[in-house]
Amino acid sequence: MSELSSREAQLAAFDRLLTIMDELREQCPWDRKQTLESLRHLTIEETFELSDAILENDLEEIKKELGDILLHIVFYAKIGSEKSAFDMGTVINALCEKLIRRHPHIYGDTEAKDEEAVKQNWEKIKLQEKGNVSVLGGVPKSLPALIKAMRIQEKARGVGFDWEEKHQVWEKVEEEMKEFKEAFNAIREEEIDKEKATGEFGDLLFSLINYARFIDINPEEALERTNLKFIKRFQYLENAAKAAGRKIEDMSLAEMDVFWEEAKKH
Repeated sequence: MSELSSREAQLAAFDRLLTIMDELREQCPWDRKQTLESLRHLTIEETFELSDAILENDLEEIKKELGDILLHIVFYAKIGSEKSAFDMGTVINALCEKLIRRHPHIYGDTEAKDEEAVKQNWEKIKLQEKGNVSVLGGVPKSLPALIKAMRIQEKARGVGFDWEEKHQVWEKVEEEMKEFKEAFNAIREEEIDKEKATGEFGDLLFSLINYARFIDINPEEALERTNLKFIKRFQYLENAAKAAGRKIEDMSLAEMDVFWEEAKKH
């Protein structure tokens, strides 16, 4: 674990980064060539790498990935200054002003007794600031569908449109499950209506995400943890099969299941 820095040292480090960014933009052929558009996909990649590090609880890797994302932020600000649109100072000051506006319970006379009240104030103030016609107008269109469902539900909750009790939400899950099962029972052999099935399955997923939110589970994190668990178990299966001199593609499901059960124990 690295030694933590004083406020003075942190400010000096940030000033050093800004200076290096200036030098790279002037002297490095690759850095000179970059634009807001060319950096976009790289920033998305860095964000997912940070997400991986957080899920793995790798603090050293989190530190590195935060540095990469900070580099991108400074890079965007540098390009903004070249366009006379914004710079690092105006970006930071705009952020500070936004934080003050959206925390009236800290910097004003508004009361917020719990986390839920803080969230509702935040969404209401955000809606006023952006001038959105719809409460859902602030949800990015390009968000992955699962995360988008979470944000849609959170936005609606921010203005009071939500279930009152968690048992009501679970009843909705059971209702959607029943509808899906009745319409598309796997026992039946006839071909299903793909369009209708897709819609019903979407309703079921949406209700499950809603319930997860209600009991304070992040469904995106939950699903990703299951993804990682499956990957580790499947890779154990592959390695165990190789160690036994077998090719996984030549094994029966029952044979593979033996190694899968071993993986679960490990």
